[in-house]
Amino acid sequence: MKEIYLDNSATTRPSPEAVAAAVEMMETCWGNPSSTHAKGNEAALRIKEARRAIAAAIAAQPEEIVFTSGGTEANNIAVFGAAAKNQKNGHRIVTTAIEHSSVLDSTAELEKRGFEVIRLMPDQHGHISPQDVAQAVTPDTVLVTMMLVNNEIGSILPIEAAVRAAHKNAPRAIVHCDCVQAFGKIPVSVKKLGADMITVSAHKIHAPKGVGALYKRKGLHIPPLTYGGHQEDSFRPGTEAAPLIAAFGRAAGIASERAAMKERYETIVALRDYTVRRLSQIEGVVINSPDDALPYIVNFSTCCVKAETMLNYLSERGIYVSGGSACAKGEPSHVIQALRLPRDAADSAIRVSFNADNTSEEIDALTDAVAQGIASLAHFH
Repeated sequence: MKEIYLDNSATTRPSPEAVAAAVEMMETCWGNPSSTHAKGNEAALRIKEARRAIAAAIAAQPEEIVFTSGGTEANNIAVFGAAAKNQKNGHRIVTTAIEHSSVLDSTAELEKRGFEVIRLMPDQHGHISPQDVAQAVTPDTVLVTMMLVNNEIGSILPIEAAVRAAHKNAPRAIVHCDCVQAFGKIPVSVKKLGADMITVSAHKIHAPKGVGALYKRKGLHIPPLTYGGHQEDSFRPGTEAAPLIAAFGRAAGIASERAAMKERYETIVALRDYTVRRLSQIEGVVINSPDDALPYIVNFSTCCVKAETMLNYLSERGIYVSGGSACAKGEPSHVIQALRLPRDAADSAIRVSFNADNTSEEIDALTDAVAQGIASLAHFH
């Protein structure tokens, strides 16, 4: 059975180049980067090269890049660090109701500790109003944290408007942007976005899991979450995961090459349009992603078969997608709930997410299987 993988927003298959970089580090360059002998220096040099590659990918300086274990840790460092640094200036945090759980849960914890958390609601297409952002950012705001691209429906959030609002209304506020779903797919520039901190992750760009990075603007000093070593400027101590970091650097260099990125984007736009066209031909199916979403993600609902049931049906046929519905207690995901969709649409939401190797033939197989699934499963709903 041929496998069709359409869950690239969850994770991507590591590229041969990234795998080769990791294997090389484990087989021939396995010294501790903190050791001062030749073997350690060799590993430290590879980390330095990776840091330069990731910095170049987002138009940052290498010393502004902090390696982490992934996007979740980077988001936690940013959110808790900004709150700790800035709490003397106020207690208001502005975020959205459709952030990744690592931001939702960390801001919820800060709320328990006495911070006021404003969670901006999207419209039914997943858009956050720039006007709502501007109104929410008041002089006592200490942190604005907002993703660039939503991971479930692909909507693009107004981070540049958030930066402008912070500069105007709360000049001492720190702005953090989770760019995990955008990095490597569209140009991400720290200068253009204007955020003080930016989160990126390796396993969304064909590198291994277990490594990510936080861009921290030069001159921004926030307290670390962990202590115990001088790695990463004592900001994120612990022996670096050198094989993962080397693979991340290699993948970032490939993903950020502008001509190739543009070509991939155009390929994905065509594939997204074809997917939407095919899905729209199936009676009852509705598209939840907005027209101006990042084309790498298409979220749709069958409105008659629960997401988990359809996921299992497709998986048995070697087609891998993910649910817009959370498995916990059968409740829809927080993103889908925030869109205020009808319950049958919320319960049946499915996310398809692409990479440049996906084909129209795979989309034909997906949409045929969805139609067959509806025909055979709908009466069990």
